[in-house]
Amino acid sequence: MNPGPVTGAAVGAHSDAAVEDPGLATQRAILERPAISIRTRIAGGFVLLFLFMAAITGAAVVFVSNVTQKMHFLERAGSYLFEIQQARRFEKNFFLYGTNLEDALANIHTAESELERIADQAWPGISDARYTSIMDGLTAYEDLLYELRALRMEGGARAAGERRTIEARLRKAGARILSDAEEMNDQERIAMHAMLHTSMLGAVGFLALMVVVMALVGVLLSRAVVAPLGRFVAYARRIGDGDYSPVTPIRRFRDEFSDLAVAFNTMLRQLQEHQEQLLQAGKMAAVGTLTSGIAHELNNPLNNIGLTTEALIENLEDYSPETKLKMLNQIDTQVERACATVRNLLDFTRKDQPVFTTVAVNDALRSTLNLLGNELSLGQIELEQDLGEDLPLVAANPRHLQQLFLNLLLNAIDAMPEGGPLSIRTFLDEDGSVRIDVADSGVGIPQENLDKIFDPFFTTKEPGRGTGLGLSVSFGIVEQHGGRIAVQSKPGVGTTFSVSLPRATDQPSNRSEETRRP
Repeated sequence: MNPGPVTGAAVGAHSDAAVEDPGLATQRAILERPAISIRTRIAGGFVLLFLFMAAITGAAVVFVSNVTQKMHFLERAGSYLFEIQQARRFEKNFFLYGTNLEDALANIHTAESELERIADQAWPGISDARYTSIMDGLTAYEDLLYELRALRMEGGARAAGERRTIEARLRKAGARILSDAEEMNDQERIAMHAMLHTSMLGAVGFLALMVVVMALVGVLLSRAVVAPLGRFVAYARRIGDGDYSPVTPIRRFRDEFSDLAVAFNTMLRQLQEHQEQLLQAGKMAAVGTLTSGIAHELNNPLNNIGLTTEALIENLEDYSPETKLKMLNQIDTQVERACATVRNLLDFTRKDQPVFTTVAVNDALRSTLNLLGNELSLGQIELEQDLGEDLPLVAANPRHLQQLFLNLLLNAIDAMPEGGPLSIRTFLDEDGSVRIDVADSGVGIPQENLDKIFDPFFTTKEPGRGTGLGLSVSFGIVEQHGGRIAVQSKPGVGTTFSVSLPRATDQPSNRSEETRRP
């Protein structure tokens, strides 16, 4: 049973030579953009983030300062309320037991001092009008306490009557100052709770804002670093597949990834140059293999020319004009035959730009077989051709296509040292591509070497009989043409190379203008 096929496929990137190299134009387009490095953008982002955090910190400091002020005010207000409550308690003791009047006056004096401190520190919870009203009530209460103390010292019936009047007024004034103190304390407590609630909402809002900022920073970093890295990974993969089209920019500025794109494009130009050098080396290796056949192909017409010319020189007078004309026509035919052989060889070895045009696969195969006529005859190869009719044209470089077929056929001839049948078949594949099968009946390829046969310089031939470039160059040509090549082999039975080329209508009209954007 035959082992599975080894395949390789990629889309090439070649077209007619333009006025200006697209790679150089791309390089200039990248370098002409204003430079904004990733480091600058990241530093700017961190500066903005620092300013944002500084603003948040400043707001937090202001908030804590306000909370501290509120706490101090609550302490003062609580102390003020406590002194008022103590004064009222001592007031009741005086009315019940006739004691603690001086203690009540002392508490009122302390309350006045606390109220003055509150006013001096300009607490926002108490206005000037409110302070005046509270102080008036506190002063009136204090005056009534002083009147009570004077009546107690005076004594008598009149003093007892006035005491009841003052008592009523004192209770009313005490209720007023106690109410004012409690109201002031309650207002500040409510304000404190409102501030704490606001701080809790602010913390939640700050958290939500930080989530938004972090998401924005993540998006910016992704756009600046992660996405370009992903694109360059894709570039590396398609370069590995043999697509050497230049990397072109989409941003309006230049950064480190633009410099990397310039390096990529420089590498791509060098790879293309090396690919052309490898292709030319493969051609010359094939020419070396063809040397014996070409020598035989030229030797036959030269011998015929020499013999005919010698006969004319020795017996010129004996030949009739018709015989002379016939012999000269024979010489002309042999000269044309030799010229055609040399012309085919020169066309094959010529180094040219990889121009793509529409090509008939069968014509390219016949042209290649003409070059190999003597190789096939000397190797006792029985050629079997089954060339399909009405096959669609393919977009290809004719000389590259000829070199592809020449490499495959030479490889098949080398695999059949004793000769034998060699089958060439062309037909329309199931996917609509044009398929070429070259099947030999040679020694076959061992399973362990199937994965290596397309590697450059890999060969199983004896030293001096092969360079290991033929199949590697063939693989590159197939990739450049957007096709695929597969091999099936069984030792002792033979090997079949299958090449599939897309029809001309399935390929871009101008392959070098296929661009990839970073």
